[in-house]
Amino acid sequence: MDTPTATTGATTPSDLPADLAIVNCTALLSTSGERAEFAPGTTITIRDGRILAVDTSPAGIPAAAEIIDAGGMVAMPGLINTHCHAAMTYFRGAAEDVDVDAWFNDYVWPMEVNLTERDVYLGTMVAAAEMIQAGVTTFADHYFYMEQAAAAVQESGLRANLGSAFFSSQGAEGIEQSVAFAEAWNGKANGRITTSVAPHAPYTVNDAHLALAAAEAKRLGVKVHIHTSEDIAQAHKSIASRGITPVEVMEITGCLDAGAIIAHGNGIMESDLPLLARHADRVGVTHGPKGYLKFALGPITPIRSLMNVGVPVGYCTDGAASNNTMDILESMRITAILQKQLNEDARWFTSTMALEMAGPSSAAVLGMQHELGVLRAGALADVILVDVGGFHCQPVHDLAAALVYSVQPTDVRTTIVNGNVLMRDRELLTIDRQALLDEFRARAREITDRSHGRSIQDYQAH
Repeated sequence: MDTPTATTGATTPSDLPADLAIVNCTALLSTSGERAEFAPGTTITIRDGRILAVDTSPAGIPAAAEIIDAGGMVAMPGLINTHCHAAMTYFRGAAEDVDVDAWFNDYVWPMEVNLTERDVYLGTMVAAAEMIQAGVTTFADHYFYMEQAAAAVQESGLRANLGSAFFSSQGAEGIEQSVAFAEAWNGKANGRITTSVAPHAPYTVNDAHLALAAAEAKRLGVKVHIHTSEDIAQAHKSIASRGITPVEVMEITGCLDAGAIIAHGNGIMESDLPLLARHADRVGVTHGPKGYLKFALGPITPIRSLMNVGVPVGYCTDGAASNNTMDILESMRITAILQKQLNEDARWFTSTMALEMAGPSSAAVLGMQHELGVLRAGALADVILVDVGGFHCQPVHDLAAALVYSVQPTDVRTTIVNGNVLMRDRELLTIDRQALLDEFRARAREITDRSHGRSIQDYQAH
């Protein structure tokens, strides 16, 4: 397929109805029916960071400050990573072939002691570069030194929901810092940054702090982003020690009522579903199957049950320390295959459903349905152009299936966020690749040192 080319219009931008026009693309219009709807020969116009129009029968080339000829390309909504720890790119491959207890206690938490503010900036920038190249335009991040992550978001041009993680072991300072960050940064970077209050988990944050996090999130109009029922062992331990599940802890502390991004939810039980369903308009669950399979966690996020009660589920990568990549296309592909196997039904979780979860459902997890995950007038202008012309996609009998099962991150040719082109024909436009990698690699040698014998927390799931 031809690669997209950009040209500049002859008239001045102030005289034009569009800042950017994407012409000659095959647009992914809808995933709400039985089969995904695509429209060849479509023109998408963008103005002031939003989609101005999606014209499936254009009369000609529109006037615009910049025109991208996307002949042979599929235009689709930018991908959404609903939960990650972006700066953990530093730990990629540093804790492999161990169980989840050892992963936390013997590797990750002792290594995280070494992180400085600069490290979080660098690690997040590396994740940003990887996500831009993989067509991810929005990510929800849950980590430390979040002002540095915010700086990386500002510079890279990505969209993000950022939450400053805290533990109750930090005392009042942890939650105060998380709330202060959420209040100060919400709406920054021309609206590309939104925020959450980010308690780590019900097993590391006490009920009083969870209740305060929920109250502050409601006051600020943001969500609570939290790991909940990450695996079935956590749910069983909560029942044994407290007589209630982690989701019920979320209910009694007000976190569900405030609105929550629930990370993972592999241990969500049947009894939790009515609670989640009552808050389905403000609660969503993130799903990153690669890490769950690597840790042999047992049951995984009950996607079908959650969908049946109206609770949105979105794809995530978690951190690169467990997932190895920030690739949502990979998360989508693994999910689609695994759902068929787990449900013993090859007809379940069709390619269209997989794309629906990548778009509208992932957007709903972040509370941004109708704003993200769709190509329609008025939506935020986060668009990716995907080349399905490679040998690994040919012939294209089923375009939806090609996007789910065949497309690789390197097939993403152009990435646009808020109407701004961040990558054109695989060239990063907002990140200096070599300078970033030089500093990142030099620091990575020190980050993985565990000889100091310290840890930021203790993980006891069983």
